[in-house]
Amino acid sequence: MRQSFFALLFVVLVTASKSTSSLVSIPLTKLERTGSYLQGSPHADRARASYLKNRKSGSPTTVPASNLAYVQYTTSVGVGSPATYYNLFIDTGGSNTFVGTGKKYVRTSTSVPTGQDLNITYAGGFFSGVEYYDTVTLGPDLVIAKQSIGDAFQSAEFEGVDGIIGVGPVDLTQGTLSPDTNALIPTIMDNALEQGLIKKRILGISFAPSTTYNDTNGAITYGGIDHALYTGKITYAPLTETYPASTYWGINVTDSTYGSHTVIPQSTAGIVDTGTNLVLLADDFFAVYLDAIPGAYLDDNTGLIAIPSSSITDMQPLNFTICGTTFSMDTAAQLVPLDQNTAWGTPAGVQYGIVSNLGSNSGEGFDFIIGQKFMEKYYAVFDSDHNRVGFAYTNHTFSTYLP
Repeated sequence: MRQSFFALLFVVLVTASKSTSSLVSIPLTKLERTGSYLQGSPHADRARASYLKNRKSGSPTTVPASNLAYVQYTTSVGVGSPATYYNLFIDTGGSNTFVGTGKKYVRTSTSVPTGQDLNITYAGGFFSGVEYYDTVTLGPDLVIAKQSIGDAFQSAEFEGVDGIIGVGPVDLTQGTLSPDTNALIPTIMDNALEQGLIKKRILGISFAPSTTYNDTNGAITYGGIDHALYTGKITYAPLTETYPASTYWGINVTDSTYGSHTVIPQSTAGIVDTGTNLVLLADDFFAVYLDAIPGAYLDDNTGLIAIPSSSITDMQPLNFTICGTTFSMDTAAQLVPLDQNTAWGTPAGVQYGIVSNLGSNSGEGFDFIIGQKFMEKYYAVFDSDHNRVGFAYTNHTFSTYLP
């Protein structure tokens, strides 16, 4: 990390022995920074939403870079032999894996250049470098050979992390290589399955609300689900066929309500994305939510919804119906804790919320993003084998807000 207070803790825990190496769970560190590290995050989320919505498959895209910094979950990944460990944040909205944006790529005898340039654009940043095949260590018994790794020569918007581990659909890698622009790059999940390291292309993700700046409170499970990390049954939603949400981990929400107000009136498509911090709703959906909270308004300076203290006690659950199951965000889940205002770059004493607008109206095939704040309440499963996304309740789904 570039500064000592960005240091990320990790402890590798393996839930399966070598003889049952098809399931590996590794804890995640929720990246938090001192200072106004989240200032601009809502605007970055909307920029990311616009980019994801309008991205053309296979077509290189360049977007302006902004000097923003916001929370991400990271996991420690070893590259090379002997391995150098990098703190990479988990991105279900991208599928390339690269290092070198913080700690530089250390080449070893297993590092093989492919002769390909690698260029990836994001909503608020970019990565430019070259591709290698290398050994990637996700856990003691999960070591992938000849995995595509990008070595960053230039990058923007990766402050405090060493790169990205991409766990989105493989089609998102098309157009990122040059000169072989039509090639697909097998993801870490693809290669782990191909090499017999996991039996299923299933990724389980457990996030949780953070109580400290650097909090190792999450876990990622490669090759299956960890039953200890959720309660009850998992509700699965098939991947949507609606474009452009279908390009990502896209699903349909049947409807959404806030108290007696209907926010999303009918089945609509959006995506589940670990790379987005907030919960974003199409502008017309968000307007219903905003109007239902007396005195609430969208703060243009922060990009967040500001909520009068007098309205907090009467706030209602924000409910999403997914395949017949209601997933509810209680009052606490909808609010930024007041003691985090400095981190968000917002005025002290003003209550802000984590539900915001997408930047476009509904009806365009990309009407919401279920981001990190939702997944801090629910266990998430990304199942490539059955083309579905699952959610389950956890021990921290519900909480009591104390202003």
